[in-house]
Amino acid sequence: MRIGIIGAGALGLYYGALLQRAGHEVRFLLRRDYEAITRGGLTVTSPEGDFHLAVVKGFRHPDPIGPVDLVLVGLKTFANDRLAELVAPLVGPQTAILTLQNGLGSEELLAAAFGPQRVLGGVAFLCANRGEPGTVHHLAQGRIRLGEFGGGLSPRAEQLAETFRQTGISCQAVADLKKARWEKLVWNIPFNGLCALTGLATDRLLCHAPTREQIRALMEEVIAAGNAQTLSSPIGEDFAEQMLTVTAGMGAYRPSMMIDRLEKRPMELGTIYEIPLQRAAQRGVSMPRVALLHALLALQAAD
Repeated sequence: MRIGIIGAGALGLYYGALLQRAGHEVRFLLRRDYEAITRGGLTVTSPEGDFHLAVVKGFRHPDPIGPVDLVLVGLKTFANDRLAELVAPLVGPQTAILTLQNGLGSEELLAAAFGPQRVLGGVAFLCANRGEPGTVHHLAQGRIRLGEFGGGLSPRAEQLAETFRQTGISCQAVADLKKARWEKLVWNIPFNGLCALTGLATDRLLCHAPTREQIRALMEEVIAAGNAQTLSSPIGEDFAEQMLTVTAGMGAYRPSMMIDRLEKRPMELGTIYEIPLQRAAQRGVSMPRVALLHALLALQAAD
């Protein structure tokens, strides 16, 4: 399969490297890492085994990448104003587009630009950070849940999930992408925001009982909002506890929004906070703690 990676941060580099190692032709749209990767290849460090790709097809611009079978989008959503522009040169008659971006709204943008029949979405439970140029550090996890933007469990989604599994990535095709998105927000909303505001990793927040209780309260607000969105089945009452347990196993993890803030980059406030708050309000659900967290993050972003 010919695969184009738009958004070669930690997520795009890691999954793209595994797909290339499994024999697929992968083409990366690169910015910061272009010189290092085109000269010296791409290195992945991982508790599952380090590896190095000596030859990697990297491009500064999307036009020479050309049409591919699959576009994998890992672009940070604060750059979604350029999403259609970056993806368009990679789209041919049979191209599928899979976005693994955070939050809500990216599938709708892609569907408007290229047609809903092309679009799949997915959520990645990945702990990974970029190292020096040409290096990505996989810390833990990596599983993906993906599905059709239009809903339903399609043969295409099943086949794509199997493609990922053959690379060593745990991947599940789901019939209800909307539910998968809201389940990921149950984690993303509290931990991305609180870690970004405090500068503390997830383990520090969890080991302090009052903070842990506020995290749970944030999660419960998100679950209530998600369950108001006509999901195929409700997010379970025990889901918050499951997420707390999973997070405890990550150790001192620094979420992407925390790193973005520390490195003075924009934060993904629109898709992780603003759109979910809007969709909750449309269903008559209030999320006061989430609204406060978003207001504080927006205040920090304005500085």
